Amino acid sequence: MKNVTDSFVSLGHWPSAGSFGFNTDILATNPINLSVVVGVLIFFGKGVLSDLLDNRKQRILNTIRNSEELRGGAIEQLEKARARLRKVEMEADQFRVNGYSEIEREKLNLINSTYKTLEQLENYKNETIQFEQQRAINQVRQQVFQQALQGALGTLNSCLNNELHLRTISANIGMLEAMKEITD
Repeated sequence: MKNVTDSFVSLGHWPSAGSFGFNTDILATNPINLSVVVGVLIFFGKGVLSDLLDNRKQRILNTIRNSEELRGGAIEQLEKARARLRKVEMEADQFRVNGYSEIEREKLNLINSTYKTLEQLENYKNETIQFEQQRAINQVRQQVFQQALQGALGTLNSCLNNELHLRTISANIGMLEAMKEITD
């Protein structure tokens, strides 16, 4: 404490002006120097500091205002983008549903068409089989008829002589004359 009071008492006493150095006695020099410097800064720098702080405050407020405006714009753009996204998702879902419906419809159409084609092919097959069976039956009948006719002609030729032939002709002529008299 004595050093502090000594420093105030010795304010009137200055050492020689020729030397320059650091005084390492903290209690003797720093609090006084600091108080003088702070006092001068407060007295003279109060206006400048106040103006600097006001300018800084205005810049900060302007930056905040601009940031709020940008934030509002960004939020608005985000909402628009979300609305577009919802619309696109709904359209995609609609396309997906329509696509699945269209695929199912085409699948059913293809199945029905295939069944109809198979039925037609089955009908054609059955008609072809019936036609071929009828043709085979007709061929067999024709062959049997030809064989029977050849057999009958052979029997007739072997059994038929001139006398029997003349009698058959006379009988047929008689039948024709009888039919003529009936019709007249």
